[in-house]
Amino acid sequence: MNSEVNQGQSSSGKLTHFNEQGRARMVDISGKDVTVRTAVAVTKVTMNPETLEAIRQGRIGKGDVLAVAQIAGIQGAKKTSDWIPMCHPLALNGVDIRFHDNSVDELHIEATVKTEGKTGVEMEALTAASAAALTVYDMCKAMQKDMIIGPTMLQSKSGGKNGDFNR
Repeated sequence: MNSEVNQGQSSSGKLTHFNEQGRARMVDISGKDVTVRTAVAVTKVTMNPETLEAIRQGRIGKGDVLAVAQIAGIQGAKKTSDWIPMCHPLALNGVDIRFHDNSVDELHIEATVKTEGKTGVEMEALTAASAAALTVYDMCKAMQKDMIIGPTMLQSKSGGKNGDFNR
């Protein structure tokens, strides 16, 4: 097996998470260099103005929505390989979840994840943002069931063989 495929990279642009039998596999990253890697993912939760105001004023019956969502996002990043089958378990150096809103009906969530390793943390950042948004929904669903989550997207990433990405 050539070293490019062995490292999860394909010069032909083909997906590399399949073995010669066409079955799923976790890519072997043993030949990759350890580098500092950072990823930022963003999402939003769109809701009624009354729901956003209740979050801002701490009037949601289940507790401090943003504090609980922040912890959920951190836990989500740490447990990504338990949720996403082909993700490598990673030792994370940092996870930061930040919230801001448009003062009307959108809660914006930004998750930044950092590590020093052989593979990137894009999935950890996306999982962190998603877990935080799902927690906001869970904590506020008694007040509003038609909240909308998303879009969820990778905003940026740095480090690794393929270089940086900025949306």
